[in-house]
Amino acid sequence: MLRAIAVTISTFFLLVMPAYPTEGEAVSKSQEAASAWLALTDTGKYAQSWDAAALSFKTAITKSDWEKALESVRSPLGTMKSRKLKTATFTLTLPDAPAGEYVVIQYSTDFENKASAIETVTMTLDKDGFWRVSGYFIK
Repeated sequence: MLRAIAVTISTFFLLVMPAYPTEGEAVSKSQEAASAWLALTDTGKYAQSWDAAALSFKTAITKSDWEKALESVRSPLGTMKSRKLKTATFTLTLPDAPAGEYVVIQYSTDFENKASAIETVTMTLDKDGFWRVSGYFIK
């Protein structure tokens, strides 16, 4: 009898409690999305990278301005030769950003004309449940 009650209670919690992803799952899914987004920038598909970005990104910069900015920054670097993950950190807060779920990813990237660049890609969990780029920087 007690076993039946325990199974019933366990089943209830599995059905009623929302399934929150772990930080590890968030980091993994955001890295996949970042890789797909970076592939767009690597191949010069800057307009498509804007289309695939987070809503917060799109409200911060127009598609035309994004294309111009990325062209002026990425073109002189030449083609991407290699990219290695340095860090990927989950956080619920970022400076000057609303509370949310974020993953800040840093890569050590070698370009044709610049070795050892650091790319920082900030991912955010959009309202539709997909991880999207909300920030991109190259040093």
